[in-house]
Amino acid sequence: MEKKKFKLGLLPKLLIAIVLGIIIGQFFPVWFCRVVVTASSIFSSFLKFVIPLMIVAYVTMGIADLKSGAGKLLLITVALAYGSTLIAGSASYLVSANLFPSFMSEGALEQIAATADNSLASYISISIPPILDTLSAVVLAFVLGLCMSTLRGKTIGDTLYNGMKDFSGIIDQVLHSVIIPLLPLYVCGTFIDMTKSGKTFAILGILWKVFLVVIIMHLICIFLQFCVAGAVSHKSPFKMIRNQIPGYTTALGTQSSAATIPVNLQCAAADGISEQIRNFVVPLCANIHMAGSMITITACATAVCLMNQLPISLATVVPFIMTLGVAMVASPGAPGGSIMTALPFLYMIFGAEAGDPNGPICAIMVALYITQDSFGTACNVSGDNAIGVIVETIYQKFINKSSASV
Repeated sequence: MEKKKFKLGLLPKLLIAIVLGIIIGQFFPVWFCRVVVTASSIFSSFLKFVIPLMIVAYVTMGIADLKSGAGKLLLITVALAYGSTLIAGSASYLVSANLFPSFMSEGALEQIAATADNSLASYISISIPPILDTLSAVVLAFVLGLCMSTLRGKTIGDTLYNGMKDFSGIIDQVLHSVIIPLLPLYVCGTFIDMTKSGKTFAILGILWKVFLVVIIMHLICIFLQFCVAGAVSHKSPFKMIRNQIPGYTTALGTQSSAATIPVNLQCAAADGISEQIRNFVVPLCANIHMAGSMITITACATAVCLMNQLPISLATVVPFIMTLGVAMVASPGAPGGSIMTALPFLYMIFGAEAGDPNGPICAIMVALYITQDSFGTACNVSGDNAIGVIVETIYQKFINKSSASV
């Protein structure tokens, strides 16, 4: 009898990559760290090139395969994602405004600012510009998917559909043969950079209480989202949370919702979400569902305001959250993309002078956010699958059932 070869799963590989990244960043020489960061950055450039193609392939086919009710499901998914983002941001402000005043200490701002520009530089930089940006890819996928879903078999044939199906198969092959096997390298490089530059330890040492509260808010958000999904679908929220661990861990290392799509699709399958729904909802929500990022940005903005004695209230925070919920649609392809998208809108919180994107206050925001970005991203992608379960239930109980009876 042939012995089965031992195969290390993705989750252990990612955990090993995280530990190795911290060890290498802490104890190895800078030249060695830069070698790994260089390899990680090259992979990151390739990943950014593939991500829009992945969105076009998956979202288009996901919508096209729905055949009926595609427009309704799109509106439902967008409403759930945007509503979740708004609620999470507002709740984050209310918690932060009540807890953070007791955490602030004088001189904290200057110590955090010292770590703002300490990232490791890669030896070489290879630019692979994406054919489409993320937002253009989403819009193109909507147009193609909705039109194919509505017109196929009526006014157009199957030629474009079959072509997109083949294209989706090519992207699948790239993901499973290149992207997923190299994700641990990407994760390792991210943690080496954060550890070597001192960002993580400097900010944790100063504002570990703020950090802890934000992480707890992320975890509570994930728990509540899966509880709602469980109540709607009559599934165990604890089982769905357990299924989400590989996706959560991947997002923790990559700091990118889009980069986590391949793993998150596997988590969605484990939750019992049908292929057509998960291929539609997961890539879409990776770009429009920002609950975790909004929790982090709102909490960091509140902390910075309190440290600088700037006025802040729910009346100023809500319009900021509503605006950012739309603006961040184009941001999830890159680690830290959400805070970079938020910079032009920070004046809504800090005022015109303090909210200058090139000013010291915004630099502090970036430093604070980047350290917690991976946890916010992990919260985002976990909520994507909670939304997927709700959308699957709505589709099976109402839309698909009603179209089948016609």
